[in-house]
Amino acid sequence: MSTPSMRPDASEVYRRYLSAVMLHGQAGARAVDLGATDLYALNILELTGPMTPGELGARSGLTTGPTTRLIDRLEEAGYVRRVPVPGDRRKVTVELVDKPADLDEILAPARRRISDIIAGYSPEQREVLFDYFTRAADAYREAAQELRTS
Repeated sequence: MSTPSMRPDASEVYRRYLSAVMLHGQAGARAVDLGATDLYALNILELTGPMTPGELGARSGLTTGPTTRLIDRLEEAGYVRRVPVPGDRRKVTVELVDKPADLDEILAPARRRISDIIAGYSPEQREVLFDYFTRAADAYREAAQELRTS
């Protein structure tokens, strides 16, 4: 058992966690023959719903050109489609229509492990964890927006 002086600081623990999450995301994307940004964009669309290419680019951290190529790749693979906006023929939204068939199967082992970890916490502790996840996600989105506009 480690003593408090031997424990890594909170920043190091958190950075190791984020690195592991990113590594898993990249491995999962490769396992379904996608780039990490492609899988990330599919996740954004699944969680948020249809959006304009500009919104998708902003949420995925891409500029206009790479966003267009991303949408082209995903559309060619059959995962998204461009849908004209009624009343404005120049505008489109990007809509999720499918995801890699084996994605859930590939991500299942990590999801099970994380579920088991979370299940080991009391209901009150889980409430704190989910509050943290929600607030931290908002904080990261806000910080990313600040970086984009500075």
